[in-house]
Amino acid sequence: MTTPDGGEGRDQTGRGSRFLAGARIYLEPRLIQILLLGFASGLPLALSFGTLSVRLTEDGISKAAIGLFAAVGTPYALKFIWAPLIDQLRLPGLARLFGHRRSWLLLTQAAVILTMLGLGLSDPAADPWTTALWAVLLAFSSASQDIVIDAYRVERLPEDRQGAGAAMVVFGYRLGMLASGAGALYLAAYFDWFTAYAVMAAAMGLGVLAVLAGPEPRVDRSHAAEAEARAGRLLERLGAKGPIGRAGAWLHAAVVAPFQEFLVRPHAWLILAFVAFYKFGDSLAGVMTNPFLVDIGFDKTQIAEISKLFGFWASMVGFWAGGTLLGALGTVRSLWICGILQALSNLAFMVQAEAGPDVAVLAAVIGFENLAGGMGTAVFVAYMSSLCNVSYTATQYALLSSFMAVARTWLSSSSGIMAEELGWSAFFLATTVAAIPGLILLRLVSRRTADRAI
Repeated sequence: MTTPDGGEGRDQTGRGSRFLAGARIYLEPRLIQILLLGFASGLPLALSFGTLSVRLTEDGISKAAIGLFAAVGTPYALKFIWAPLIDQLRLPGLARLFGHRRSWLLLTQAAVILTMLGLGLSDPAADPWTTALWAVLLAFSSASQDIVIDAYRVERLPEDRQGAGAAMVVFGYRLGMLASGAGALYLAAYFDWFTAYAVMAAAMGLGVLAVLAGPEPRVDRSHAAEAEARAGRLLERLGAKGPIGRAGAWLHAAVVAPFQEFLVRPHAWLILAFVAFYKFGDSLAGVMTNPFLVDIGFDKTQIAEISKLFGFWASMVGFWAGGTLLGALGTVRSLWICGILQALSNLAFMVQAEAGPDVAVLAAVIGFENLAGGMGTAVFVAYMSSLCNVSYTATQYALLSSFMAVARTWLSSSSGIMAEELGWSAFFLATTVAAIPGLILLRLVSRRTADRAI
């Protein structure tokens, strides 16, 4: 109903203007730069996983050996271990020319390019161990690049652009994965494997250009300096002086202080629990989605085509919508909306279970699930970014992302047993219920840490 003074119309116009302004920010040069860095982040992953498995299969490598190649992704789960060194260690010469973050970006990108070429030149059929070594080196270089990109994004953008930045980095990441997945396979089919890897290495040039075009972030690292000074004074009182004392103080500031600063915050463990559980229901359902679709009668071609057509682009729209929503409504309301949508998307699979192998229903379900998941990812990445102290951005973000990934993997490991015991409809209902703890934790976190975490 419209009020006599047109209040409702003005309110709707105001909301529309906020959303339009939120959409326009994606054209800002700094956000285009983040998009390109996200693209560079996504390129290496498929080359050491999915695309590589196709190559290994063509070369006659056994299924057991291909399964073991999954272990080359270990650096992605353990990157928080060496993140403190990247966070605090200045590269001699390069740091003076390009700044701390940009010098590390250029170094890790150079390592990614070289290891891509090395992996492309290797021959899995003749020497699978050398191929595995190059794949591990590529994963390590890529994980190291991810550490710096996450830190650079958080430090480069002001608070009111963190949501859009999260959306753009994930958007670019998915484009990079598409290029090194389907794109590399097309190149290998028409040319050869080395050409595919060489073109992907050349595409990394977009990330290099993004680094060179952007400035070095200006951040206050006084907290780290104070931690190093306090550790130095303590070590000196304990008798550790000179180079040993200085090295010990630096290691304390680089390795101990980032974790200490986070864990001594009020309700730190509540925040970590929220990080682990916010997307738990979503990930629990995701593990069994493809087995579910095969089991009810879809073939691999139908799953691939629907996922590519509806899933990919629905995710892209979701990333944009999540970032825009965050700019218009703020963190708390955005997390609530996306958390509820993620839970409802699990219920949609119950509809699919009743409909059976209906392609039209599958398109709607996959589209909705990827839209909700994309929105939730963009908002959640922005939230985790807001938790980082700028003195320790790389280390704390690596900790949060690794903690989320490891916890999600462990917690979701029971999904197959649940599906067998409950049946598909009851299983997806259970995954919806599994989203409730994350929403309860969101309520607790938003009330108890409003001045700090949200």
